[in-house]
Order: sequence, then C-alpha cells, then structure tokens
Amino acid sequence: MPFWYLYGLANVLFFFLYRVLGYRKEVVISNIKRSFPEKSDAEHKHICKQFYKHLTRIIVESIKTFSISEKNVLERFVVKNPEEVNRHFDAGRSVILAGGHYCNWEWVAVALDQQIKHAAKAVYFPLKNSFLNEKMKASRSKFGLEMIIGKQVRPVFTEAKQNKQPVAMILATDQSPSNPNNAYWMEFLNQDTGVLFGTEKYAKEFNVPVVFGSIQYIKKGYYEVTFKTLVEDPSQLAYGEITERHTKELENAIIEKPEFWLWSHKRWKKKRPENANQPR
Repeated sequence: MPFWYLYGLANVLFFFLYRVLGYRKEVVISNIKRSFPEKSDAEHKHICKQFYKHLTRIIVESIKTFSISEKNVLERFVVKNPEEVNRHFDAGRSVILAGGHYCNWEWVAVALDQQIKHAAKAVYFPLKNSFLNEKMKASRSKFGLEMIIGKQVRPVFTEAKQNKQPVAMILATDQSPSNPNNAYWMEFLNQDTGVLFGTEKYAKEFNVPVVFGSIQYIKKGYYEVTFKTLVEDPSQLAYGEITERHTKELENAIIEKPEFWLWSHKRWKKKRPENANQPR
C-alpha cells in the first residue's frame, strides 16, 4: 500500500478512534492534565487531538513496516550524528541506547542497524499471540536488528565482551514497571513515577555508556534521530543518577512537543512502595 493511501486510512482511523469510539480518551486527557497542570483546558484538548492524529499515523506507518524497502526507510528515518555512537564502537565498547515511545519509535527497528557500526539489539515484550509475535519479530528484524527478550540482555552483553564484538542495546525506558519495588521512583511530568531500572543496572554491571536517542518529527512520514551520550563512565555515578538523566532527557522532549508521546499508556497505574529507592 502506498503512503498516500495509508495516510488516507489514518484520517479514517482518527475519526473513529477520536470522535466515535473515544479510544482511551479518558486515560489520555487525564494523563495530559496531570502532566501539564499549568495549561488550560483548551490546551489540554488540543494536545489530546494532536496526539490522536499522531497515533493514527504511527499505526499506518507500523503497518508499512511489513513491506517498506530498506532504501525507503533509510530516506525517511535518518540518524543525524551516527559518529556519536560509532566512537564508542571504535573504542571497543558496547552501548545502551535509551529512548521512549516518542515520535515513530517503531522505525528504529528497521532503520538503525544500518546506520551505526554496532550490532543493534532491541529488547521487546513478546505478544501473547504466537503468530502475531513471529510476524512482528520478522518485520522489525528484516534489516539486521535482533529482537531479544529481557532475560537475554545479560548473556548478550557477556558474549559481546568476551568476543570483543560491541553491541548497541536498545531499551525503552518509559513503560510502567511490572514490579514497583524494582523501579526507581522520581518526579516525571509533575507526577511521582516508577521508572524501569534496567538501563542503569546493565550500564553499571557491564560499564557501558548510556546514549539517549532523541527522535524528531520532520514532516509526515519523515523523522530524524540525534544521539547524545549521557553517561561515559557509569561506575562514577551515584545510585539513581543514570535513571534521572535519561528520564529527564525524555521529559524535556515531551514538554517541547507533547503530542508525540504515547499518552494512551497507563503510565501511572503503580504507586510508590514504602521501601522505594533502596540501593541494590
């Protein structure tokens, strides 16, 4: 299906999701209001509406992932400064590429491995439907990236170190933690938030730099990624500082262009436990 057709489909999806079904609209508007209490109701509604327009574009662009050519995706999803990641490869170091569900996070899977020197790996949560899970893995990994589950992260880093073949581990950092006791708790978008601790845990365990990938929307169907190294030497940082850094980086991007974040996610469904933020 050509892009012009898919974006026409996105307009239809927007009408049904936003105006007819109101898909998770209560969750979306509640998240936006709590995140931006200083904004007016009119501003909240505007962000909400723009988010649904963006969401439907992401849906059809994700569909396009199954058939998009390598040449086409590399024209549409450009890494602006691959040298920022490649310098770590040249130094023989693996890296963690941290990011969130912002702009088109789906195309990272099909457009990143070709633009950096590291072998790219992405951590994902398997779908319950085995057929759809295999289709999703195949579409995301067709241009070189390898999809792995959480328990494989440590073995992959260990093997990379032993074989001296650096990897770039892609971790989404903005999902709600399944176990609030294992999260790091901090303020994020004006709310007490449990943040997944994996980025900091693996960075310190394997002494790998943490690089944040900031995705910018250029125009419909076109994106750019800029990398920024947040941590060079994890061993020199206090408990929680790595998590604070990458979370604040994502927060800054959301504050600047809030419509591009995944507001339909029930991000704040977990509450801070009494023993939160105990170093481990």
